[in-house]
Amino acid sequence: MKLILLGPPGAGKGTQAQRLVDRLGVVQLSTGDMLRAAVAAGTPIGIKAKDVMARGELVSDEIVVGIIEDRIAQPDCAKGFILDGFPRTVAQAEALDGMLANHGVSLDAVIELKVDESILVDRIEQRVAEMTARGEAVRPDDNAAALKKRLEAYRAQTAPVAGYYASKGALKTVDGMAPIDDVTKAIAGIIGA
Repeated sequence: MKLILLGPPGAGKGTQAQRLVDRLGVVQLSTGDMLRAAVAAGTPIGIKAKDVMARGELVSDEIVVGIIEDRIAQPDCAKGFILDGFPRTVAQAEALDGMLANHGVSLDAVIELKVDESILVDRIEQRVAEMTARGEAVRPDDNAAALKKRLEAYRAQTAPVAGYYASKGALKTVDGMAPIDDVTKAIAGIIGA
């Protein structure tokens, strides 16, 4: 099973990806984790990425897709993988599709978790208030202002990826505002699991 989960920050992609990992025995692929692992392992693509990062620049789509290409060739991806947080742009989606096609691999589903962004902001404000009341540390970016900026970036850069996959007939949507178990059931229905 080869999946992409799309949706804005706070939509529940990570929660659903972990449930799919447990249910299907596939691997959740985080581009950040893969990038760090490739650099640490000193792979050819990791060396390229290290040089770019050392200059304080963003790693190119070509490098990120190369890291994904190296990663999905590993034995633990034989049963499949879930991309959560990638692709972030239409250019990345096109590059990913090209790389997968070169390997004779196709995606089984691209699933978008649709959510009401205003409720996401309310949720984070409530969570921060509850954490503060309990005396728990709150991450610096765990606040409504930071979430609003992340949502703006998502709308500008990543939301068009859903349109890209919709135009190919590959996009399925799920109500991300439903209870967690209902979202899981809806995804299972889409992928036939």
